[in-house]
Amino acid sequence: MKVLMINQREVRRLLPMDECMDVMADTLKTLAEGNAILPLRPVMWLPEKVGALGMMPSYLGSIGMMGLKVVSVFPGNHGTEYDSHIGAVMLYETKHGQLLAIVDASEITAIRTAAVSGVATRILARKDAGDLTIFGSGIQAKSHLAAMLVARDIRRVRVWSRNGEKAKAFAEREGKRYDIQIEAVADAEAAVEGADIICTTTSSPEPVLKGDWLKPGVHINAVGSSVAFTRELDTAAMVKSKLFVDRRESTLNEAGDFLFPKKEGAITDDHIKGEVGEVLLGRVKGRESDDEITLFKSLGLAVEDVASAHHIYTKALAQNVGTAVELGGSRDDD
Repeated sequence: MKVLMINQREVRRLLPMDECMDVMADTLKTLAEGNAILPLRPVMWLPEKVGALGMMPSYLGSIGMMGLKVVSVFPGNHGTEYDSHIGAVMLYETKHGQLLAIVDASEITAIRTAAVSGVATRILARKDAGDLTIFGSGIQAKSHLAAMLVARDIRRVRVWSRNGEKAKAFAEREGKRYDIQIEAVADAEAAVEGADIICTTTSSPEPVLKGDWLKPGVHINAVGSSVAFTRELDTAAMVKSKLFVDRRESTLNEAGDFLFPKKEGAITDDHIKGEVGEVLLGRVKGRESDDEITLFKSLGLAVEDVASAHHIYTKALAQNVGTAVELGGSRDDD
């Protein structure tokens, strides 16, 4: 049985941000329509939670594909030569269960996570939003800058990081990449002053964005925390915001940004206004005024990985990209 292996560099070429955003919008609508199977992800934590192995299976009915992302998560890799998320997405067809492709998961995760935030920004941020602040200076900061440049006409960019030197390096490197001016700001509160789009992409276990700093009309993409015991936003930020999520069930079980305020009694499950897919389908209203503070809490979903891998696989076949290898799966009676 031929299985196509697709590496990180090939993923980057085959999954440009604008295309990925369109794929993610279709995927989130499919999920909201109920045409997907998405178990909660099992996570195996290493002692003292220094790292984890996450297993994310799903089925996406719109494309008739199923798959599994297996990824190691090591937050300590930030600032090293290694990605914080390392693994593979395995794509299967659903007629015979044939394994079609094994695709680099680091790059898929980087691109599709930001692409979903881009979709959320398109439908939730004010139409004139263009003052962007990014918290963090790693892989997701980089990919979120790319997504925000697609989602809105960005006129100003600021970056804040707990490591000021990394923020400066990010500003210089990404500024050259896109031929734009990026300002590295040392103070977190000052970094969001006047911002109308904020992306939090840090690995911080404690809040880095406070509700007292938020101005009316801002849109927030909260991305960095994907577990129940860390958060990037304080309780006031959550309470002040109109909350939208990628998936309700995942948020209620895995999102520390939501679960900490809930445990404190500051919010209830009804604080979730809807899923992004429901907004895209017109079933739930998104932003209803220019003064509302909107918040998209991202956790990352396996259906996003399967849809991305399928898009990559289809293009790879058409362009003769990737390396075909023989793996078991066919009957051999000899």
